[in-house]
Amino acid sequence: MKDAKMDWDKLRIFHAVADAGSLTHAGDKLGLSQSAVSRQIRGLEESLEATLFHRHARGLILTEQGELLFDATSAMNRRLDTAAARIRDSEEEVFGDLRVTTTIGFGTLWLAPRLPKLYRQYPDLRVDLMLEERVLDLPMREADVAIRMKEPSQADLIRKRLMKVQMCLFATEKYIAENGRPNRLEDLKEHRLICQNTNSAQVGAGATLVKSLLSNPVMSLLTVNNYFGVLQATIHDLGIGVLPDYVALDTPEIVQIMPEIASADVPVFLAYPEELRHSKRIAAFRDFVQDEIQNDRKMRKAIEVSR
Repeated sequence: MKDAKMDWDKLRIFHAVADAGSLTHAGDKLGLSQSAVSRQIRGLEESLEATLFHRHARGLILTEQGELLFDATSAMNRRLDTAAARIRDSEEEVFGDLRVTTTIGFGTLWLAPRLPKLYRQYPDLRVDLMLEERVLDLPMREADVAIRMKEPSQADLIRKRLMKVQMCLFATEKYIAENGRPNRLEDLKEHRLICQNTNSAQVGAGATLVKSLLSNPVMSLLTVNNYFGVLQATIHDLGIGVLPDYVALDTPEIVQIMPEIASADVPVFLAYPEELRHSKRIAAFRDFVQDEIQNDRKMRKAIEVSR
């Protein structure tokens, strides 16, 4: 077998081709001609004595050996991104990329509406907001910081409990005026319930509450696979929505009904890798989120006093 040492340039080009699935697209991204990219890939395959791509009319597909190498170059890129981020973090300034992951509901209904304040404070920060129910691997650098509805179980993470959330029942004043206000579970037989499908990804407490509610007869039912959809249907007077309690402050169109009916407490945690402990970007985002939560608490107290 030939010397299998690989130079950085060939690995960089290989990763771009594997990511793009095309010599032409990778060349455009790298500023190289297709023939130059092809020569580098061919040279890498020769040094490894292995075929890295299956070639066909629709593009390139990684072989088993190619998949192994792509996993390695992806891990290298994540480590390099981490190193670059730590180097860029200055003592006084907050700037650069920050990859934040959280659930679709919390991200769309709570976090995204508050981000203008963060950008006003740190205009050179670039946030990549990744909203999905899948738990991304922070130690493997799939994201820099996460806000999750349960305590993260991954090792080597710094965790901070932010608050607790409950799923409650909400409706608009217009809906209540037209359909009456339910005062007990039995009254749901006269109303349409809007909730997440119990088979969709969601916190266990929310699914448990919905199952409990549906053990009673309801007049009609609309299920959605995320809380953003539930909220949109609720504010458009379609029925009674099962929603996280944090939506109330930012959605004056809705009011809570039957407050004694709520899910168990859901803890909300912020987490980030131990290696980013001294990151100014992480600290800025963490402090921003904590300040916003504190502001929400003050608003809730002010509303309770005014009642």
